[in-house]
Amino acid sequence: MANSKIQLYPPSEKKTLWAWAVGTFFGAGLLKPGPGTYGSIAAVFLWYAAAHAFHQTATALAIGTTIAALAATLIGIPAATIVAKESGREDPGHVVIDEVAGQLIALIAIPADWRHAAVSLILFRVFDILKPPPIRQLERLPAGTGIMLDDVAAGLLALACAQLACLLF
Repeated sequence: MANSKIQLYPPSEKKTLWAWAVGTFFGAGLLKPGPGTYGSIAAVFLWYAAAHAFHQTATALAIGTTIAALAATLIGIPAATIVAKESGREDPGHVVIDEVAGQLIALIAIPADWRHAAVSLILFRVFDILKPPPIRQLERLPAGTGIMLDDVAAGLLALACAQLACLLF
């Protein structure tokens, strides 16, 4: 997450409802402390609930999770851009749709049980917080693209590490 104290735009009184709902993932980003962790946990809960409610095969779950991650990313870019502008911040901490998208990516090929979901959550949060290269460089992209793509990359790295862990253990 970029420094949420950087003033990039003058704050606005206007709040675009759909963008704030998506950007904060329906309020998860307004929880304290650690709004990004709340966004990730919300994504894990929704993924787990969907996996068990629909009794999906592993392939169907992976496809559904991929579609959800892609949708969160594509909708998240304009939503994050709008919320950042209206907040007057370059990367406001309350925007957590990026964590949702990244966490969903980290869950794409994970077995639908709590043990694997917890490993995915921990790996994603570690990579999202530490931002090893080249993840940190993606934050430099403009507006919502930079807000979203560093978390997408952290999700891909977490997915790769989780798959490696599944093979080894």
